[in-house]
Amino acid sequence: MNPTRVLVVDDHALFRQGVAGLLRDAEGFTVVGEAQDGREAVAKAKALRPDVVLMDIYMPGMDGLEAARRIKEAMPSTKIVILTVSEEDQKLFDAIKAGSQGYLLKSVEPQELLHALRGVVRGEAFVTPSMAARILDEFTRQAREGKARASGGLSPREREVLALLTRGAVNKEIAAALAISENTVKNHLKSIMEKLHVENRVQAVAYALREGLVRRPEPS
Repeated sequence: MNPTRVLVVDDHALFRQGVAGLLRDAEGFTVVGEAQDGREAVAKAKALRPDVVLMDIYMPGMDGLEAARRIKEAMPSTKIVILTVSEEDQKLFDAIKAGSQGYLLKSVEPQELLHALRGVVRGEAFVTPSMAARILDEFTRQAREGKARASGGLSPREREVLALLTRGAVNKEIAAALAISENTVKNHLKSIMEKLHVENRVQAVAYALREGLVRRPEPS
């Protein structure tokens, strides 16, 4: 099997050369080049066609996230592994969005780094267990927010109005059922249509049923 070709990118020469030396001494790897910033990383990646780009985030000029995006756009099959000091959740999520297959802290043990790189080459995504938990938390949060956006942030009363609307109730019937005035019903309907970004009652009903915001009426 051919050795994994790695491009090492870091603006700190001592750290970059240390990582490159580790990889040169490890079985199954060959370092095809080094770069000291994102712009140089993109240029060398295009010229050298490495299998893996091992890259820091914080670098002068073009940072590692932008470089990762450009490398993935030009060479989708190239694996990107972020090796950085940043434990910020946003940087982790941004790195994943940029197309990286791995995210490791610079405090990682050498053998764990090699293990991660080998896994990434096999097509695995690699993050530490604590980072994986944070990613799961973020996806859960986004799912909750997406559900809230889908419902337009309707209030409990607006949901009641919408539920009656899907059952074919007119304003007078809705008002009687909820013990509110017809004028209040009209205000609720206006708010519902604004929040759901629809233009009329029919569209509001169709949207509500399609998105599961209310129960579908039972056939009579």
